[in-house]
Amino acid sequence: MKITICIGSSCHIKGSRQVVEQLQALVSERGLMDRIELAGTFCIGQCQSGVNVMIDGQRFSVTPETTASFFNNEVLPRLGA
Repeated sequence: MKITICIGSSCHIKGSRQVVEQLQALVSERGLMDRIELAGTFCIGQCQSGVNVMIDGQRFSVTPETTASFFNNEVLPRLGA
């Protein structure tokens, strides 16, 4: 599974670095490095909704405060975990 996180200026201001760091930690803690690829991109095009995260073409708005629930509710079920 590929998870793409916007690291453009608007999302950066809204905490994309923290979102990336938290996702890296969650993937590592659960030993999912071989099943999840994290990638950065510049501007997904919904700047007002950032931090924008894409999974399989579906866009999500994530904040540093909602990263763990996003991972548990959206990422893990897609892996069957």
